[in-house]
Amino acid sequence: MKSSGDALGIGEVAQRFGLATHVLRHWESVGLLHPSRTSTDQRRFTPADTYRIAVILRAKEAGLGLDDIGRLLGAGDRATRAAVLHRRRAELAGRIARDQASLGLLDHALTCEHDDLTTCPHFRASVARPG
Repeated sequence: MKSSGDALGIGEVAQRFGLATHVLRHWESVGLLHPSRTSTDQRRFTPADTYRIAVILRAKEAGLGLDDIGRLLGAGDRATRAAVLHRRRAELAGRIARDQASLGLLDHALTCEHDDLTTCPHFRASVARPG
């Protein structure tokens, strides 16, 4: 389908972002997207819509779920937006800390001289620590 003006059809937008068209339809159904419609009810995505899709994708990469993305995009003020982002940041910081601890454990295991890791004092200390 040819695009008219700056607006794009759903297939063009899906291809541009490497998405299936049903993903865009779902995002519309949950209120994240609001493309205009032609007289034949075909979706038309403006440049503003494509920027919104890019923001949704980045937010998903940051680990936000669709509900939080909806709250983020629908926030009418900075305080509401900040509350969503602070909560996600705390979750992400916790996950990073756990992943860094796991990486440290793996790094130690690669150089550990104990034949049985369960006898390694470093491993025993890490198991004894909460978290």
